[in-house]
Amino acid sequence: MNRFDGRRALITGAGSGIGQATVHRILAEGGRVVAVDVDEAGLAATAERAAADGVADRLETARLDIADEAGVRSGVAAAVAHLGGLDVLVNAAGILRSAHTHATTLEFFNKVVSVNLTGTFLMIREALPALLEGQAPVIVNFSSTSASFAHPYMAAYAASKGGVQSMTHAIASEYSKQGLRAVCVAPGSIASNMTTGRGPGLPEDADMSLFMKLAPAIGQGFAGPETVAGVIAMLASEDGAFITGTEIRIDGGTHM
Repeated sequence: MNRFDGRRALITGAGSGIGQATVHRILAEGGRVVAVDVDEAGLAATAERAAADGVADRLETARLDIADEAGVRSGVAAAVAHLGGLDVLVNAAGILRSAHTHATTLEFFNKVVSVNLTGTFLMIREALPALLEGQAPVIVNFSSTSASFAHPYMAAYAASKGGVQSMTHAIASEYSKQGLRAVCVAPGSIASNMTTGRGPGLPEDADMSLFMKLAPAIGQGFAGPETVAGVIAMLASEDGAFITGTEIRIDGGTHM
């Protein structure tokens, strides 16, 4: 099934986790992809997998810091030029940090917001002109279950993801008559670099009993990033043509 034949996608956070899995899924379905990340070693691994799969000719990788306004401006322009336009933007890049809220510094808080929320905004702003000229254009943003449900020690992260979720609704409305769709995925209980070990750098004295209810109701534990990539592929394809201005929670029933 090649739902992405002829479709051009720009994917951030493409050096690991869900972003990387999304690159491989869209390539597997026939799409052309520019994959960006700050992690050059991760991007190299993404490219190696594409070569092994025989689809390297449809992949371009580039280092990009989404919190850098000038870098985003030039990076998006280069991606659009390489692809000859743009149909899909997937904003998977983000950081997950934890701290006691009373011990959270302004620098810490602003760093999380600058990447997760401001970075997503910058990518959207720079990509919009090309997307509005694309075919069935779609923006897929990354919220989180933390935007709607209590995740202790993650106030900054939750605030940033709540902002992404609200911004997505606004953009979906603003550009709906121009044919653009904007949706969010809200992953939870997904295995990735963000969630290994003690997770996102939880405080040493974190009360782990607060996390007892944060477990999937189905399956055998956390799901792999390809689980979310499959949903993104649906949302960004014709199968998701009647979905916009909303979020899809992907958490195995953790927050039922």
